[in-house]
Amino acid sequence: METKKVIEDLIAFRNDRGWQDYHTLESLSRALGIEASEVEKVFLWKHSDSDLSDQEKDDLKLELADVLTYTYYMCEKLGVDPNQIIEEKLAKNKVRHWKFEE
Repeated sequence: METKKVIEDLIAFRNDRGWQDYHTLESLSRALGIEASEVEKVFLWKHSDSDLSDQEKDDLKLELADVLTYTYYMCEKLGVDPNQIIEEKLAKNKVRHWKFEE
């Protein structure tokens, strides 16, 4: 499915419920942060990725969907294409010089 179609579906879902007034950039950023912490929670007390159960992997997918949902809502509010801003950031990262300390 195209990103544009996903965003259109999300906007229709939001509008059908009358949530437009609650979807300020500030509120959406808070919701995004909360959902990002839910992603992290899946890994609590795990030593490696292989420690995830099938249920935890399913939970992780749903939490990632929540993160993407709020990210898409924010992109719509800003009038930016999420794929475009990722490409722009990737281009900047390609010319950066990464240094890792061990």
